[in-house]
Amino acid sequence: MQALDTRCATPLGPRRATVLVVDDDTGNLGILGNVLQPYYDVLAAPSGERALQISAGTPQPDLILLDVLMPHMDGYAVFARLHENPATRDIPVIFVTGLDSTEDEEKGFALGAVDYIAKPYRAPIVLARVRTQLELKRARDLLRDQNSYLEAEVMRRMQDTLLVQDLTINALAELAETRDNETGNHIRRTQEYVNILVQRLQLHPSFAGYLTNKAVDLMIKSAPLHDIGKVGIPDNILLKPGKLTEEEWGIMKTHSMLGVTSIERALRNADRRLDFLDMAMQIAHYHHEKWDGSGYPEGLKGDAIPIPARLMALADVFDALITHRVYKPPMPYEEAKKIIVAERGRHFDPDVVDAFLRGFDEFVTIAEKYRERGGE
Repeated sequence: MQALDTRCATPLGPRRATVLVVDDDTGNLGILGNVLQPYYDVLAAPSGERALQISAGTPQPDLILLDVLMPHMDGYAVFARLHENPATRDIPVIFVTGLDSTEDEEKGFALGAVDYIAKPYRAPIVLARVRTQLELKRARDLLRDQNSYLEAEVMRRMQDTLLVQDLTINALAELAETRDNETGNHIRRTQEYVNILVQRLQLHPSFAGYLTNKAVDLMIKSAPLHDIGKVGIPDNILLKPGKLTEEEWGIMKTHSMLGVTSIERALRNADRRLDFLDMAMQIAHYHHEKWDGSGYPEGLKGDAIPIPARLMALADVFDALITHRVYKPPMPYEEAKKIIVAERGRHFDPDVVDAFLRGFDEFVTIAEKYRERGGE
């Protein structure tokens, strides 16, 4: 039997709902078609196999009236196949049958049918139940669409927030770097260096437990803030072309504490902790600590130094060695490498140095990519 299709107004709005009627008895198909077609577009299938084909096609039915007793593939089998297919599992199904027992109704509802209509048909009951289920489906679809829109909107706003967050971090870091205009790409290079080290340490037994994907993302995000405390160092010290006096060096070393203090103050104005700022505080506070305990400001030693600070310590020193400063020329990459290796177990965590050696060629690539062009 061909689809019965009329084009008049429908109780559900401008788009007529489509109802698929499935029955091996063409007489029953005709009866249901006559009842439904004044209000809905009606598709008809004389077998379970044909019903599955129509359900997966276009237009897809909004509701299926499915006969239970059919040869070859009964209604329960058709229903199971509909639910196995992601494309058809959400189509509501009303079982239609001449069986009149509580057990049959319970079986239909247990499988997931939305209603049960017994033969012989009574037009007002058929129309009422079809209309009810179509209205429920319309409400579910509307709710799903609204939820999808809300999820997309939440995701968009989260992305906007993260973008603003990243831009703010980089703006603050750039502000610190503008105090020393010969290190403009320093934050980009050190961020990339840290990323290279992380990739080589994530599977290391001593680091794997800490370097989760979340921790890595936070570390890369917060790395640019490692020298934010430089904003508080006077120009005559920060930009001095010669060697610092002992007193000046003491003031210069306060930049790590100035950095962590400024971040802590920002956190006081927040109503909750922000993981990336907690990470930024660790890096700003401890990235001048040394593996042998001779660093500053706390004189931490070995594993007492937070992992993010250990990685930043190497990245920061390597970059300082290879770039021009007002007080020194740039150093060749291989010479800088030798210095890093010589400080293995003294200034730097031995495992971090080993990761540096494995990624040395990538360090050089990053250094060249973001190379300073003015002072070299």
